[in-house]
Amino acid sequence: MAAHRSGPLKQQNKAHKGGRHRGRGSAQRDGKGRVELKVLCKKARKELSRVDQRHRASQLRKQKKEAVLAEKRQLGSKDGPPQQVLVVALHNRISVSEAFHLLQDRDIGTVHLNEWGSTRSFMLLCPRLKHRWFFTSARPGDLHSVLDMAKVADTILFLLDPLEGWDSTGDYCLSCLFAQGLPTYTLAVQGVSGLPPKKQIDARKKLSKTVEKRFPDDKLLLLDTHLEAEMLLRQLANQKQRHLAFRDRRAYLFAHAVDFVPTEENSLVGTLKISGYVRGQTLNVNSLLHIVGHGDFQMKQIDAPMDPFPLHPRVIKSQKDPGLAMEICATDAATDMEEDLKILMKADPDRQESLQSEVIPDPMEGEQTWPTEEELSEANGSLRETSKVVKKVPKGTSSYQAEWILDEGDAGDGEGEDYGSELEDFMEKKSQDESSEEEEEEECETMTVGESVFDDLYDEKMDDEAEEKMLEKYKQERLEEMFPDEMDTPRDVAARIRFQKYRGLKSFRTSPWDPKENLPQDYARIFQFQNFTNTRKSIFKEIEGKETEGAEVGWYVTLHVSEVPFSVVEYFRRGAPLITFTLLPHEQKMSVLNMVVSRNPGNTEPVKAKEELIFHCGFRRFRASPLFSQHTAADKHKFQRFLTIDAALVVTVYAPVTFPPASVLLFKQKSNGMHSLIATGHLLSVDPDRMVIKRVVLSGHPFKIFTKMAVVRYMFFNREDVLWFKPVELRTKWGRRGHIKEPLGTHGHMKCSFDGKLKSQDTVLMNLYKRVFPKWTYDPYVPEPVPWVKSQVSSTVPESDME
Repeated sequence: MAAHRSGPLKQQNKAHKGGRHRGRGSAQRDGKGRVELKVLCKKARKELSRVDQRHRASQLRKQKKEAVLAEKRQLGSKDGPPQQVLVVALHNRISVSEAFHLLQDRDIGTVHLNEWGSTRSFMLLCPRLKHRWFFTSARPGDLHSVLDMAKVADTILFLLDPLEGWDSTGDYCLSCLFAQGLPTYTLAVQGVSGLPPKKQIDARKKLSKTVEKRFPDDKLLLLDTHLEAEMLLRQLANQKQRHLAFRDRRAYLFAHAVDFVPTEENSLVGTLKISGYVRGQTLNVNSLLHIVGHGDFQMKQIDAPMDPFPLHPRVIKSQKDPGLAMEICATDAATDMEEDLKILMKADPDRQESLQSEVIPDPMEGEQTWPTEEELSEANGSLRETSKVVKKVPKGTSSYQAEWILDEGDAGDGEGEDYGSELEDFMEKKSQDESSEEEEEEECETMTVGESVFDDLYDEKMDDEAEEKMLEKYKQERLEEMFPDEMDTPRDVAARIRFQKYRGLKSFRTSPWDPKENLPQDYARIFQFQNFTNTRKSIFKEIEGKETEGAEVGWYVTLHVSEVPFSVVEYFRRGAPLITFTLLPHEQKMSVLNMVVSRNPGNTEPVKAKEELIFHCGFRRFRASPLFSQHTAADKHKFQRFLTIDAALVVTVYAPVTFPPASVLLFKQKSNGMHSLIATGHLLSVDPDRMVIKRVVLSGHPFKIFTKMAVVRYMFFNREDVLWFKPVELRTKWGRRGHIKEPLGTHGHMKCSFDGKLKSQDTVLMNLYKRVFPKWTYDPYVPEPVPWVKSQVSSTVPESDME
């Protein structure tokens, strides 16, 4: 009788492990000298009881509340700077002058008007509320002035339309301000009282839904009467302040008055006296001063004149009538107060920061000197020790010929290796069917249409040359999307000469590449940090812990800035704001900045690499021609020829050092003078060693296929090029890998072997790489753009209607 055998599905139970007894000696041997952690008592670990933990938490909350209250009380008080409020109208129906008229209420406080060209501003002093405000507004349509004034504004007052909220121009302005970083803001609606009483409630509900998209959980205030203006002022005074990191670590100043003293040698250069309130940090005369849009300068001294807008002005009683008191403002008695002018600090040449922004390269640096006999003998000895390699060579081979023979492991035939790779998408576009257009044209021929004057005017504004250039850029961008990095091999120039700066890589991710290899001459002019992160941390820690001497926050001072061109004064007199920032150590030096940006969805025009763009990087504004590269975590980053829409890219440019965090806005100047926002992002790092690698893909077509062997043509057009690029690995669009075996004939045909069978519809590719560097096109001067309000109106309204 046959015995029962269990099948493969029999349940297998886990065996019970009873364990064995281990003595102290075996445990010590297994521990190999490890010592157990010592358990500290509560007192040693500084652990608090539950009551003490609650008490400490309440103390921390109390300290934070006191800090917020102290900040509120200082801003706008007699000891602090006036609260600077930037008024921005988000609709063309909004009148800033009407809002200013409501806020300039003599019953609330004293008003001091100040007109700088077309820039309107006034100071409002309210002793009853113990607060003072400084209201400003930018020139209509000047977007750069709005952005510059928002960098130093304590509060932004947005004026909304009661029906639409904001128009396309206001939405564009909001996009720029959000990307730069918003300080404290308030929303006010102007014109609700002008609507019928029945429509006012519906308009406010509809406006609230519209505002929720941009400003969720924010209240709307009305601004139609003097009472509502007073309520708005109370709201501005009691708001919690939002901080911008790039300005809280630097001292900055908004110019209230400017005076220019030319030098004796040149009347176009002189000393610029800038008066204003110190904000942010303590202002030291030995640090450098950056005037936004004009560059970096040195200060000679800091004066402390009388505050022209005191909250409690001096009261001088008249000698004729002792009972009659007259308030004298400091602005009216400036000539009588010259004796009160104090000099706070004068620059110390030994401690003053240098204006040197570039390294002066030494042409003899790195030159090789002739070695001595001892050094030659040591080098020969070390070569003999290290250069002995055993190789298999044919009989009769000399030692010189043996040096050029490669080992078998150096060049494999590719069989048996892992050739996993991602397939690249091949996009095909069908030609558009024009039959429907022809039918429409036939129908239009039977109709009689009069001449259109508007079309003639439209054609007169058309720039044919600009249209052709834009069409060519669209074609290039489309080809780059369909065939990334592919390039036709030139027939008039040998490929080994055309691509002599390129190299092949076994793996783009893992193959080594020295970041100090073949650097351009411009790299001898820049500065590089040994460890940028540690330098940034040490500077920020020094700012927080060290007490610097100079003008304190809230003081009204006059800065004497030396070697300033007269164009800065002209810029201020035209109505543009003059804004200054002090620089942290090393921020005047040139280096390579890397910024992460994303394409603005409202702009669809192609932007090619190395085109001139306008940058708003933190507190700086400049022009430069950047490179685009992929945002990856590897040591090499692939160059992008166009600014893509679907992914974030890294922008690389030569620019002065700026310590992050800092927001970045990229603008492009159009042919009509307008500046359009193309990308927004933030500053990533200051790193000249970040390698941007440009890839070129040469393509060939299989001519004859023999299983894993194929004859490829049209990649090269002469025999010498095939031999030159023979060591470079090949790949195909369908994922095959291979290499060149030998050339065939003299017209560039070559025999290639692959790791699998090749398809006739496949394409053979060769990847070549080289490192690229940005152009030195940094320019701190940015031309004034065409006002975007006027340009928008002129683009939508015919000229006849405008006249």
